[in-house]
Amino acid sequence: MGSSPRSLSSQRTRRSAVNRRSRLTDRVALLDRSTVRLLLVWGVLVVGSGLLVMNLARLQIVQAPKLQKLAQEQQMIYMRPFVPRRQIIDRTGTVLALDRPVYTLFAHPKLFKEPKQAIADKLAPLLQRPAADLMKKFNEGDTGIRVEYALTETVADQIMNLQADGLELLQSQQRLYPQQDLMATVLGYVNDDHKGQAGIELSQQKLLERLAKPVKLRRMGDGSLMPDQVPGGFLNVDDWQLQLTLDSRLQRVAIAALQQQVKKFSAKRGAVIVMDVQDGSLLTLASTPSYDPNEYFKYPVERFKNWAISDLYEPGSTFKPINVAIALETGSIKPDSTFYDEGQIQVGGWPIENFDYSTSGGRGRITLTEILEYSSNVGMVHVEQQIKPSVYYTWLKRVGMGDPVGIDLPSEASGQFKDKKIFLESSIERATTAFGQGFSLTPIHLAQLHAMLANGGRLVTPHVVRGLFDSKEQPYWQPTLPNSRPIFSKATTQTVLSMMETVVSKGTGKSAQIPGYRIAGKTGTAQKANPNGGYFNHAKITSFVGIFPVESPKYVVVAVVDEPQGGDAFGSTVAAPVVKSVIEALISLEKIPPSMPMDTRTGAAPP
Repeated sequence: MGSSPRSLSSQRTRRSAVNRRSRLTDRVALLDRSTVRLLLVWGVLVVGSGLLVMNLARLQIVQAPKLQKLAQEQQMIYMRPFVPRRQIIDRTGTVLALDRPVYTLFAHPKLFKEPKQAIADKLAPLLQRPAADLMKKFNEGDTGIRVEYALTETVADQIMNLQADGLELLQSQQRLYPQQDLMATVLGYVNDDHKGQAGIELSQQKLLERLAKPVKLRRMGDGSLMPDQVPGGFLNVDDWQLQLTLDSRLQRVAIAALQQQVKKFSAKRGAVIVMDVQDGSLLTLASTPSYDPNEYFKYPVERFKNWAISDLYEPGSTFKPINVAIALETGSIKPDSTFYDEGQIQVGGWPIENFDYSTSGGRGRITLTEILEYSSNVGMVHVEQQIKPSVYYTWLKRVGMGDPVGIDLPSEASGQFKDKKIFLESSIERATTAFGQGFSLTPIHLAQLHAMLANGGRLVTPHVVRGLFDSKEQPYWQPTLPNSRPIFSKATTQTVLSMMETVVSKGTGKSAQIPGYRIAGKTGTAQKANPNGGYFNHAKITSFVGIFPVESPKYVVVAVVDEPQGGDAFGSTVAAPVVKSVIEALISLEKIPPSMPMDTRTGAAPP
């Protein structure tokens, strides 16, 4: 049976109602989900805003002082300006060492806007290097290639004028020694950190180094420094210079004379010292071979020391006048005492003979003056035997044997001297000491001892530093030197000087004579000690000490030449001519008048 129309209408009505209810239910469900999402978002925003407020409160209130301090530290920089070392000058004002600005050239090929070859061609004449070498450099990498260092301001300006992209110049300071090797062993040098490594540069580091406190500067937003925060005058430096007692003019003469003799006799090395006997100031402290402190890295390490103060040697006969002074001062002998010179004797079973025994034999009875004049070893042994051993030892220690002289340069060596017990018990030890062997000292110590004979018996301290002076030659600081120590009486030293004058006028030191001037001196030719014991068979060390003018002693000049070769290599032939040349230069530089009138016809002093 089919359904009635009424029944069909009722069914449609029910279905429509169901559909409306279903749609309404969906709308409600959709509305509920949207509300939840909205509430969730709102909640997140509220919580986030709350946390943000809390964080702002933490930053602005709780951590504000700490963050403010951190910000200031980031805005501030601390700069320690580079301050050049003080200049070193000699006694006449000649500059010996100074700082100058130099530049290091870096290449960054990746930034070149021109071909590499074009850049190399432009740089080659400025750097005085082949363009091919520069091309090899440019091919080493893309950036940061060091092409050249220590360029002068003039060359740096020329490179900047090229206006070539990819080239960078970095400025630094370099120590310059205008006199090159003239004063190298005295001045020393500085390393890449600008710290002294030898000589004056090392021993006087505190005087030479200017200290600058760090400067606090504030950065602007673009990173530039705020000018109004730079304290006025923070880059100002003092104009003090470290002045030495040395005379570069005299040093040049000394080195030339020394090098001539070293070359002539194929010697190992040599040294010359000129000292003012009154105060111990050194006018010359020269040695050869030397080095150029501008390029110290090209030389062997042993060149960096000044062997006149750092190496020991046996002085030989140049020590005899000191022993004569001790004997006179102790009253062991008198100025007119005479001694028998056999030419050869035995002491403690050991043979001792004069250097010329094979040709001259014994000289018989001779005076003290003749002992020095002939440089008699046997005669000196007889003099020593008149001194009580304990007294002799005490006086040798009193004049500083075995001690440093205290010079204001680094690496000074202390002398080597015998143990007291051995010295007192061994007659041969005392005998060899009498003619300057069996112990060792430095050349600077020998100069100090002879200065004592020249100045009336006072032991002065050798030194090379005169002080800090400004550009107007006004002193700011000067060293305090130890007081001189009286050792010998003036009568004793005058007697010994008179004897030493005959060494130059009639004895072994004739080659040091200068017409019109009275010069006292003493030659020395000593066997060279073997570090392993005993002496080398053929090696010797020659020396000569000159004191002048005798009537009013002002200077002592010492020349020492190590290992000269040849049968005619003696103190008189090797070292004495060096001293003569230096004294001649001193006479000229210091305008020292003759000691006595000269015969204008012969150029010699009258008898």
